[in-house]
Amino acid sequence: MKAAILGICPDATIVDVTHGVDKFNVRAGAFMLASAAPYFPTGSVHVAVVDPCVGTPRRPIIIETEKAFFVGPDNGLLILATESAGLKQMRHIESRRLMLPHVSSTFHGRDIFAPAAAHLANGVSLEEFGSQITEVVKPEFTKVTCTKDALVGEVLHVDDFGNIITNIQAKDISLFRENVIQVKVASHAPYQMKLTMTYADAKLQEPLAIIGSHNYLEIALNQGNAAAKFGAKAGDKITLSRT
Repeated sequence: MKAAILGICPDATIVDVTHGVDKFNVRAGAFMLASAAPYFPTGSVHVAVVDPCVGTPRRPIIIETEKAFFVGPDNGLLILATESAGLKQMRHIESRRLMLPHVSSTFHGRDIFAPAAAHLANGVSLEEFGSQITEVVKPEFTKVTCTKDALVGEVLHVDDFGNIITNIQAKDISLFRENVIQVKVASHAPYQMKLTMTYADAKLQEPLAIIGSHNYLEIALNQGNAAAKFGAKAGDKITLSRT
């Protein structure tokens, strides 16, 4: 992919965010992209490829926001990063002229996405890539349900510390003005915990809820492993309610 980019845009500055996403894990890839993208310069082109359905009719797409371009498969991978970034337009990548001469059915990262990113970096207009689209795939992990007394989301990611990172963002918890909430993780019994500013605001090994550095609500254990305590994994339902 890097060779394909540099072959089209030799002056490109390529930054690897990660190659550590578990294979086929679109949810984890979406979280990592959304976590990193806001810190790149305006005009950056982000290429993300976690693509279990490569070669099928799923569309290759470009999403333009107020600050950046996002290139990848239409499988939900780009949505967390783009929905809150000032969406401008979305395009279906259709022009064979802007792909490599031979497009394999198994490596669209090299043959479609990397060339598209390079051409964008060279100033090719979005209109040249293909038709404008108005709907893209929005998987369940992007959705948070809000009722009068509760929020229902899900686990996006479990990090190396065992922190349970949810898809619930800071703006979603505005209905919780108190600093103690009830949290239910999957089928585990509801647990009352503090909504804190730092991990150290709880006692050692005490569960807590916190808005982490990526602006998502985390369920954590001060110097402990919350995922192990609650038996949590990606995709599990998270319910927040008032005490």
